[in-house]
Amino acid sequence: MLHCQGTLMRLALYTGIILAGGYTCLTPALAADPTGDWRVADGVANIRVAQCSGSMWGAVSWEKQPGGRDENNPDVSKKNRPTLGMPTLIDMKKKPGTEQWEGQVYNAKDGQLYSATITPVGTDQLEIKGCVMGFLCGGETWTRVGPPIPLSTANAMAKGGPKPTAPKTQAAPGTTGAAAPAPAAPKTAAKPGQKGAADTVGDICLLPEIAGLAH
Repeated sequence: MLHCQGTLMRLALYTGIILAGGYTCLTPALAADPTGDWRVADGVANIRVAQCSGSMWGAVSWEKQPGGRDENNPDVSKKNRPTLGMPTLIDMKKKPGTEQWEGQVYNAKDGQLYSATITPVGTDQLEIKGCVMGFLCGGETWTRVGPPIPLSTANAMAKGGPKPTAPKTQAAPGTTGAAAPAPAAPKTAAKPGQKGAADTVGDICLLPEIAGLAH
């Protein structure tokens, strides 16, 4: 049975994270991985979601209009920070017994933080819902544009996991002890929405603003 909840407000985030009005109907969520790159509903940005030290975090990984600045941030020192790479989903922790994570979402339209949840629906959709004062809520659906992201190596090491070891090179046929030439570095994949563009955001767990808080 579907459960439909009337929404009482319209929230508009820089990334189009929460846009709601009228009624929102949610279907039961399937167990799925919320990590990866997600296109927001209005298509103006992609949000990269990754697990950093046990919590889900999200940051802007692509912008339709490059060069945005966080000009509405009440912190004067952050008004000129680029919106590319800016954290949007903050320290979202899994709710016991559910496929839902709850934490905060940053709204660059007004520079404020709001309570929020993310819920995977199948493998290619992510429902996000944000609330003000615990009851004025709105939500939308994001669409997957990148595969799930493995646990950050840097964060696994920080939590005491084994450090990765480099594979040993073997001698080329007909040589004695000579190391085989190193394979060429793989080309950086283009970000969704950009042809041939380098991924300048990378592992969001290593972004200073996330690395300094995810511990």
